[in-house]
Amino acid sequence: MKQYTLKVYPKGWGRECWRVIHISGKETLDKLCGVIIDAFDFEDGHMYEFCMNNRMYDADNYQSDGDGKYQRSTKGKIDRLRLAKGQKFSLHYDFGDDWMFVISVQGIDEGDENIVPYVSKEKGFLEQYPDWDDFE
Repeated sequence: MKQYTLKVYPKGWGRECWRVIHISGKETLDKLCGVIIDAFDFEDGHMYEFCMNNRMYDADNYQSDGDGKYQRSTKGKIDRLRLAKGQKFSLHYDFGDDWMFVISVQGIDEGDENIVPYVSKEKGFLEQYPDWDDFE
């Protein structure tokens, strides 16, 4: 079983705010989304998609509401993506606010399939819903 080391950061925030996540290839894209959202202390419950070509709403994206027949579903395992070291793809989270998280594959190793996903390094803080009244 493969274990992936992923550096994740909100688009445009790569130097200020990021997380390094370790996750088993047996986990689903749904689980990866949950780990990312938890790592940045965002609220869960929004629709999302994984953009393998980094374009929102593309026909080839893996959708949280995908049925697996007409749209790719996020219920598939990470190993099925055939990721390569150095590859970048995105998580488009919350179709109203359009958060884009860049995911960079830092490493792929043989690992224990029973590993619990975890964050090994982090930098910065980002508010999901900043108080826009402070900017007036």
